[in-house]
Amino acid sequence: MKYFGILVLSFICNAVNALEHPLVPALEAPVTNVSADTTRKDTVAEAAPVRKNSLSAGINYGSDALFFGRTGPYKYPFMAADAVINYKSGWFVYGSALKVLGYNAATIDEVDVGGGYYYRVSKKIAGNVSYTRFIFNNKSEIIKSASSNDINLKNAVDWGPFKTTLIGDYLFGKSHDIFATVSNSKYWESSWNVFDDQDYLSINPAFTFILGTQNFVQRYSIDHKYRLEANNIYIRNENGAGARANARFTMLNYSIKVPVAYNRPHYTVEFSYKYSMPVNVEGALMNRRESFYNLTFYYIFY
Repeated sequence: MKYFGILVLSFICNAVNALEHPLVPALEAPVTNVSADTTRKDTVAEAAPVRKNSLSAGINYGSDALFFGRTGPYKYPFMAADAVINYKSGWFVYGSALKVLGYNAATIDEVDVGGGYYYRVSKKIAGNVSYTRFIFNNKSEIIKSASSNDINLKNAVDWGPFKTTLIGDYLFGKSHDIFATVSNSKYWESSWNVFDDQDYLSINPAFTFILGTQNFVQRYSIDHKYRLEANNIYIRNENGAGARANARFTMLNYSIKVPVAYNRPHYTVEFSYKYSMPVNVEGALMNRRESFYNLTFYYIFY
């Protein structure tokens, strides 16, 4: 209940702030949730309203694979590629592929496919609902491999001084988990150009916290016991105290992210720094505070 109180308090505070500042229109374009911190979540269309069909394609390098505030026992840097097709009707479909660097050199570790629908509640509130299927090869070691399916509901309100995003996720398949993610961000654009009148810089710092269950951590430890026993990570009693602790809905992670982007009409290059602070870590994974670095390029075709 105390975490539910945090969610309510956060919403009330933001609502009070909204009464003191004029609201600005929310963004017109769908924002996909292709995965959690391993592939690019947003389309370039988030930066500017788009009311026609578009294709967005991108590549991304990440210093480690992070999934709902949790990492594996080893660091897994990765490269990912993804594509999103947005239809002016509001529907969108997407796919992505991820390769962990330094492991299983000849294979792709993960492929995601999914789709969803973008909707607008009012000029102030917009969101989307989506479904994603995660497909992993048998040798994949990233912690996300303990999951199979995700239903995602995302709503965002632009209050003017900052934007609040509330995301709900339901994982099912290999493990069953629910998550609530709350993020407050502030978007700035430069009033000056870098090379010509067609470009600009942007920064979108955000503070985020994640609440949820972590049965996927239990599933991961069981699926990877052949590697993890040596590190005392494998939990031998699947229905014991560790499993019960993983099933609790609790605070999982706090993070601060600072993305800086160079933007042109059809493409964006972005570097982001994220500092992650995991809490209530179960299953002896011993996640600690960690810095994450991502470099992303994406291009949009109209």
